[in-house]
Amino acid sequence: MYGRDILSVKQFNRGDLEYIFGVAHEMSEMVRRVGTFDLLKGKILANLFYEPSTRTSASFTAAMERLGGSVIPINEVRYSSVSKGESLPDTVRTLEAYADVIVLRHPEVGSAALAAQYASKPIINAGDGVGEHPTQALLDLFTVLEEMKRLDGLTVTMLGDLKFGRTVHSLSRLLTLFNVKLNYVAPPSQRMPEEIVAEIAETGVPQKETPNLEEVLAETDVLYVTRIQKERFANPDDYDAIKGAYVITPETMKQAKEEMIVMHPLPRVGEIAIEVDTDPRAAYFRQVEYGLYVRMALLAMVLGKA
Repeated sequence: MYGRDILSVKQFNRGDLEYIFGVAHEMSEMVRRVGTFDLLKGKILANLFYEPSTRTSASFTAAMERLGGSVIPINEVRYSSVSKGESLPDTVRTLEAYADVIVLRHPEVGSAALAAQYASKPIINAGDGVGEHPTQALLDLFTVLEEMKRLDGLTVTMLGDLKFGRTVHSLSRLLTLFNVKLNYVAPPSQRMPEEIVAEIAETGVPQKETPNLEEVLAETDVLYVTRIQKERFANPDDYDAIKGAYVITPETMKQAKEEMIVMHPLPRVGEIAIEVDTDPRAAYFRQVEYGLYVRMALLAMVLGKA
């Protein structure tokens, strides 16, 4: 993967995933044993975020610094030359003069692919609008593997905002590489986009849509919860009408398998009760840690140091 862009989960096959997860597992062992090391000493990452981010930005920063590299953080793009009318290609071509790899989050679908057309250094897509979030999908899948010890034979239920949730768009595509069943639970206005359902149907992966979590919870091995994203609604009343449609509580968990996990890309805004945090099946904060190791692996790989 040396020198490659990471733009979409569609670029990966099953062998790629096995390799990435193998490197990520090694990174986790190295962090636990040593903490930081000099694998990417002298390398510089530019974190270019056109949208607010806490976890993804911090995760890439921590990943680069754990590997001994340095980071140029650009988290308030609206105060930069972009406010003067600078185009994305020009911004990227400027930053690659300073950095060896660029992590980009942008509100427009296809922005990472556009940046990659003009950049000679690797571009890593950290979310392009409602399109994809490939590194999140990779860390999600790595979480499932580490927690459940397998990927084949699982039933994965995705809950919440499936229309605008780029994390579930990317994860559902990645899961088609394995023998799984997918359930989609969402309010009618937030259903999984038809084009993604059709795309997955072509792979032969079984899918089921329902507004009722109770209908599929008992068979679920992985419950992937997402928040209803207020910022994606033009009309605040539409958001208010569905914001509390699903809330995972200890009572909910009594209906779930003893051997299953609950995941969430975070931040949460009430869709998982805080009382669930002490349930050993609550994997969402462990998921954050797994993300560090996956992003360390990706940075090392695209910079030729894996």
